[in-house]
Amino acid sequence: MTDVRKRTGRDGVTYQVRYQDLGKKSGYAYKSFKTMKEARAFKEDSRSRGTNSIRYSETKTVDDAVDRWLRICEKEGTDGNEPVTQFTLKTYGRRAEIIKSYNWSKPLNEIKTPDVVDFRSWLLRNFSQYLAHKSLSSFHSVMKEMALRGIIATNIVSGVSVKSKSRYDEEIQIPTCNEIELLLQTADALAASRNLRTAKMWARYRPILYLAVDSGMRPQEYLAVGVQHLKSNGVEVERAIEKGGYRLSVTKTRAGRRFIELSDRTLQILSEHIECNYQENPHGLLFPTDTGKWMQIEHWRNRGFYSLCETAQLGETVTRDGGQTFIPKYTPYSLRHFYASMLIYQKENLKKIQRLLGHEKIETTFNSYGHLIDRVEDSSLNRSGLIDRIGASDNLS
Repeated sequence: MTDVRKRTGRDGVTYQVRYQDLGKKSGYAYKSFKTMKEARAFKEDSRSRGTNSIRYSETKTVDDAVDRWLRICEKEGTDGNEPVTQFTLKTYGRRAEIIKSYNWSKPLNEIKTPDVVDFRSWLLRNFSQYLAHKSLSSFHSVMKEMALRGIIATNIVSGVSVKSKSRYDEEIQIPTCNEIELLLQTADALAASRNLRTAKMWARYRPILYLAVDSGMRPQEYLAVGVQHLKSNGVEVERAIEKGGYRLSVTKTRAGRRFIELSDRTLQILSEHIECNYQENPHGLLFPTDTGKWMQIEHWRNRGFYSLCETAQLGETVTRDGGQTFIPKYTPYSLRHFYASMLIYQKENLKKIQRLLGHEKIETTFNSYGHLIDRVEDSSLNRSGLIDRIGASDNLS
């Protein structure tokens, strides 16, 4: 209930507005004005201010805000984004515990930028720079969400950050065209091996390799491809394996959903795989395991790709703990870097490269491959399918 009362006192006549505030013990708050016009204007706006008061009463501390942020991340998504996956939620939960373990001596709405700077110093003293960066970034997300919802006036974390070393600060290692061709030829030979066990294994791994090279997809994307996603001239990317490998989900961002043109050579190999080796499974996976589930990335990396590198002698053997260990020169993600380098070599439009790689922001493309763009020489190649063009290109790295 909100009303206006006329009061006469030492300051003369004033107009007092009584409005609801559940943050007060009495349930009401009061404000005085010199004119009835001002009081009535305040009264009309009291409903929205009363809602804000309820918000303040529910979210008073940093711990309250962090817990509320986690619920928002899980149930509806922050700032208009989709809800996060369970794996991401667990990651956020670990960072939330770090934020809450700090001795916040003030209520949420009294925290100022210098307090955040003190928090940053505490993070840097007690955690690695990477974890400090991630924890402060999460705190920024917490405060941004609270500001958007009217819990606090502004996001006072803005402008306070911990620099994080990018994985691309050092130039990425990109396979040469000859090395990619060597990997493909080695996979061909293994799939045609007289050893039936080897041949069976590489009848499944070989099309995975071709698809990875020819599409530039992330491992969690191409291992989640379904038969229905394969088209006459390419592949649709619509889902991915969540980090941790627990379930299939949509791609991490909307930008991850895209169509990628494939070479005739790859399309033929995939078609042969479906005709000769495909197993029906509940998820329609193109590369299911014997149990009908999706292949774990670690399985493909260790038993497939690293084994292939060893057979092709792309790596080195070192002595560790008294034994010989093979260290591969590349990882499955190197195939994605190769794909990007080929697009850059062929002078594709940068927005198209961003789209094909599934980058949400063009800055990610520049940060990852900007050093390659500077090295591009004039080329008259017109791309149709990537693998068909390997022999005509030189390595950029």
